[in-house]
Amino acid sequence: MADQSDEIQVEQQTLDVLYARLDELRAATRARLGAVRRGGPSGSPQNRSERDAFATLYEDRAALLEAVEDRLCFGRLDFDDQVTRYIGRIGLTDEQHTSILTDWRAPAAQSFYRATAAHRDGVFRRRHLVTTGRQVTGLEDEILDLTLPGSHVSELNLSGEGALLAALAAGRTGRMGDIVATIQSEQDAIIRSDLQGALVVQGGPGTGKTAVALHRAAYLLYAHRRLLERSGVLLIGPSQSFLRYIDQVLPSLGETGVVSTTISDLIPGFSARATESPVVAEIKGRAVFGSIIRRAVTARQRVPAQDVRLRVDGHDIVIRRRDIRDAIAKARRNHKPHNQARVTFVREMLSRLAQQYVDQMSFSIEKDERAEVIEELRTTREIRIALNLAWMPLTPEKLVADLFAKPHRLAQVAHELSPAEQAALARPAGSPWTESDVPLLDEAAELLGEDNQVAKAQARQDAEQRAHTLDYARQVLESSDSGGGLVNADMLADRFATGASFLTTAERAEKDRAWTYAHLVVDEAQELSAMAWRALIRRCPSRSMTIVGDVAQTSSPAGARSWSAMLTPLLRDAWRMSELTVNYRTPEAVATAARTMALTARLPVSPLTSAREIPGALQIHPAAAADLRALTLDLALRTVGEVRSGGAGQVAVVVPAGQTDAVRSGLLALALARGEDPADLADGVVVLSPAQVKGLEFDAVVLEEPADIYTGPGGASDLYVAMTRPTKYLHVTHSRPLPPGMSA
Repeated sequence: MADQSDEIQVEQQTLDVLYARLDELRAATRARLGAVRRGGPSGSPQNRSERDAFATLYEDRAALLEAVEDRLCFGRLDFDDQVTRYIGRIGLTDEQHTSILTDWRAPAAQSFYRATAAHRDGVFRRRHLVTTGRQVTGLEDEILDLTLPGSHVSELNLSGEGALLAALAAGRTGRMGDIVATIQSEQDAIIRSDLQGALVVQGGPGTGKTAVALHRAAYLLYAHRRLLERSGVLLIGPSQSFLRYIDQVLPSLGETGVVSTTISDLIPGFSARATESPVVAEIKGRAVFGSIIRRAVTARQRVPAQDVRLRVDGHDIVIRRRDIRDAIAKARRNHKPHNQARVTFVREMLSRLAQQYVDQMSFSIEKDERAEVIEELRTTREIRIALNLAWMPLTPEKLVADLFAKPHRLAQVAHELSPAEQAALARPAGSPWTESDVPLLDEAAELLGEDNQVAKAQARQDAEQRAHTLDYARQVLESSDSGGGLVNADMLADRFATGASFLTTAERAEKDRAWTYAHLVVDEAQELSAMAWRALIRRCPSRSMTIVGDVAQTSSPAGARSWSAMLTPLLRDAWRMSELTVNYRTPEAVATAARTMALTARLPVSPLTSAREIPGALQIHPAAAADLRALTLDLALRTVGEVRSGGAGQVAVVVPAGQTDAVRSGLLALALARGEDPADLADGVVVLSPAQVKGLEFDAVVLEEPADIYTGPGGASDLYVAMTRPTKYLHVTHSRPLPPGMSA
C-alpha cells in the first residue's frame, strides 16, 4: 500500500467525482425548477396544478441536495472480493445509473457500522475519510483481518477510533451536529431496529440518545418511506431551545419532513408559557385526570331540577325532565364526542317538542309543515336556553378553565383528589395556561370533538379521486420531459391531491390537532407525565415510537421513575427496551463524580463506561459566600477564552432556577469592565437553569452552588443533569458543603 499522501490523492479524485455529480444534479434540478417557474400562472387550472406540483417537488429536491454539502462522503468499505463501496449522506449514481455513493441508511452500508474483526461480513478494510469542505485532509483505516495478503499498512491509523475521538473533541457551536460518520455498533443496532412497536432507548448522560433518535428517524424515513412519509414523523422535545439546538441534524441527513414540537405547543394555534408549582404540575399529570375530564364532560349533560313550561305561538310547550333524560341517553348511545352527540340530543328534543305543538292543533299537517314547526321551536330563545343548559356546547378551554376557577365543578368530578389537592389546583378565571394544562386540554378536545361531517365527506371524495389522479400523473410524466428520474407518478399525484396550496406534511399537521402520525420520536421522555403520554399516544395509533431518555435524570415530579411503571399501563406489552452503555461526552473524572453523587442519592443510574479521560476535567473551587458570585463570573469569562482559543467552543453557566437573569447581567457588566466585546460573550457563553440545560452539551460548564440545586425542586436529578453537560471541563464553585458523594 502506498503512503498516506498517495492514498489521500486517490480519495481526493473519488471525492471530486462525487461532488461533480452532486453539482450536476443540483444544476439539473435548478434548471427544471426554473423552466417550470418560467411557465408562469397562465393556462388551465389543471396546467397550473401540474406546474405547481413540479415546482414544489424540485424545490424539495434542491433543498435536499444543498443540505448534504458537508461531508458528502465519509467512508469506504473494501471487501474480500475486491469490491469497493463508498458510504455517504445520500445515494448517488452516475449517468449510466451505476452506484457511485451508497446512502448510509441502505442495507449495503450496514457493514460500515457493524463489521468487526470477529464478524467481518466480508469486509477487509474500513476507511474513514476526514474532509474539510471538498478536500480530503486525512484518512483512518481499520484492517479487520491482518492475516490477509496486503493487510500491512504504512502511516495509517489502525485503531479506527481517531474519527470518533476527533468528533468528540471538536468545539461546540450551540447547534448539534450529526454523528453519521461515527455511529458506533450499539447505536447502529438501535437506529436500524424494527419499525413496529415502541422502542425505549435508555441511556445515561452522553451516550448519544438524542443523536441516535434523530438518525433513527432519518433511517426509518429511508427504509419505510411510502409508509411514513404521507402521515409523517412527530418529534417531541423538552423545549424550544432544545429544538433549535437539533434543528440542523435531520436536514443534514437528507430529511426535512419531520414535525418538531414540544408538549407546550402540541395543540395547533395554542401555546402554553406560564409556570406553576411542581406540586400542581404533578397533580395534573396523574393518569386519573383522564377520568376527571371525562366526568367533567358528562356533567355538562344534565337533567334540570324541574320541568320548564313555555308558550310558543299560542301553544303550551313543556320541556319535560323525562324527555331530556331520554334524549341524553339516546345521544350517549352513539358514543360520539360531546359536541357531535349534542346534535342527536337537540334533534330528539325538538322532535318531542314539535309533537306537543302538533297535538294541540285541530288539523293534521304535512311533513314540510312539521319541519317549519321544528325550525320555529329551534329558534325560540327560551327553548335554546333550556336545551343549552341541559347539553351545553363547549370548548376545551372553557371546560378546563371552569374546573380550576369554580371549585364546585372540580369537587363534583374529582373525588380521587383530596380537598387539599383540589384547593391547590384553584386559580382565577382567565389565568394563563401552563404546560401541564396542555394534555388536559387535549383530552377535553378529544372528548368534546367538533362537527366533522364536512371533513368525512371530503375524505371520501379524496379517496375516490386518488386513482384518477394517479393515472393522470402518469400521463403527465409520460408526455413531458420534466421528470428526469427525480419525480415519479406517486409523488406527483400526492402534489396534485393537496390542491393549490401544496402544503408539506409538517404544514398540514401543524394545523390539525387530530392529525395522526406514522411514527413518534420522544426525547427526554422521562419528563413526561401520564397525561402527556395519553396525548402523544392519541397521535400515533400504530404505537410505533422511539422513546429516549434516562430515568435517573427525571426532574419533573410527574415524570417517570420507571419505564415499566409509566409505559406498561399505556402500551401493555407493545414496548421493548435497548440500553446505551458508553458515555461519549463526559470525561471520566466528571462522569465518575456525577455517578457517585447520583448513586448516593439512590437514583436509578444506568451502567456507563466513559470513552475519554481528560486531565483536569473536574475542578472544585470553594469560596466564601460573599465571594461566590464574583468567582463564578470570573471563571466563566476565563473559561470562554480558553475553549474558544482554538476556534469554536461554548460554555454554560448553570445556576439554580431564578438566578439566571442576575448572572447574565453580572457577566455582561464584568465583560464590559474588562473591555471585552459583548457580542463575543453572547456567542461563547449561555446562562441556564438545570431544567433549561437538559438535553444540551457544552465544551465546559461552570456550576454554581450545587447544594442549592440538590435541595431544589428537581433534587439530585437536576444536579446529575447539570454535572454531565460538559465535553471537556466542569468547574464547580461553592460556598456551602458539597452534596453527599460529590467530590473531585
